[in-house]
Amino acid sequence: MMRLNKFLAHAGVASRRKCDDLIQAGLVQVNGETVTTLGVVIDENKDTVLYKGDPVRITKNFTYVVLNKPRGVVTTVDDQYARKTVVDLIGIVERIYPVGRLDYDTGGVLILTNDGELTNRLIHPNFKVTKIYHALLDRVIRPIDLHKLRAGVMLDDKMTQPCKIREIRIKDNASFLEIELKEGRNRQIRRMFELFDYEVEVLERISFAGITARGLQPGEWRKLTTQETALLKGGTEHGN
Repeated sequence: MMRLNKFLAHAGVASRRKCDDLIQAGLVQVNGETVTTLGVVIDENKDTVLYKGDPVRITKNFTYVVLNKPRGVVTTVDDQYARKTVVDLIGIVERIYPVGRLDYDTGGVLILTNDGELTNRLIHPNFKVTKIYHALLDRVIRPIDLHKLRAGVMLDDKMTQPCKIREIRIKDNASFLEIELKEGRNRQIRRMFELFDYEVEVLERISFAGITARGLQPGEWRKLTTQETALLKGGTEHGN
C-alpha cells in the first residue's frame, strides 16, 4: 500500500508536493474515479491510476538526461500558453520530467528523469544538493554587499543559508560572479541581488549535484553515463 502522491512521484510525474496540487486539480483518477482528496492510499499492484487520462506505472527502467537549457524555454512538461518546454527539446520515447526548475530567463544544467524517488531526494531541502551558477550583474558589486549575501539575507521572512560567492572578473564595468547554493527558492539568486539594487542580467547554472553540461550547446542534451547516475544517487544518500 502506498499514498497516492508518493506513487505518482515514484512514477516520475512530479515531486510529491506538486503531485498534491495535481490531485487537488482533479487530474488524477483511481480505478475510474477522480480523486481530489489528499492522503488517499492505493494498492500499487492492483489499483489503476491515470494522470490526465494516461496510465501511470512505476518503472524500474529509468532514463536520466542532462539538458543545456536555453533561455526562453519553460521548465515544465506542458505549458498553458503553448510556449516551448524543456521536454519539447528532448527526442526520446520515454516520458521524463525535469528535476526542479530553471526560470524562463535562466539557462544551463537541467536534469530530467522518470526516476521519481531520485527526483524527490534531489529537490528535497534536507539533502542540500549543491547548485553552481554564473551570474553577470548590471554593475560592479560592492565588497560589503558580497559579504552580506554570503552570510545570508532575509527572503520571504526567512534567512537564506550561507552561500559561496566569488567575483570571477569585471566584464564591461560589471561583476561576473560564481555562486554556489545548497537551497533553491523561487528566483532566489535574482531576488537576493535585488535586495541590494543589483540586476542579474545573465544567469546560467553550470552544475547541479556535480553534473555539468560541458560540451553541450544551448538546447542540446545527452543521457547521463553510469558514473554520473551513480554520482547523483550517491550524493543524495550522503546529503551532498
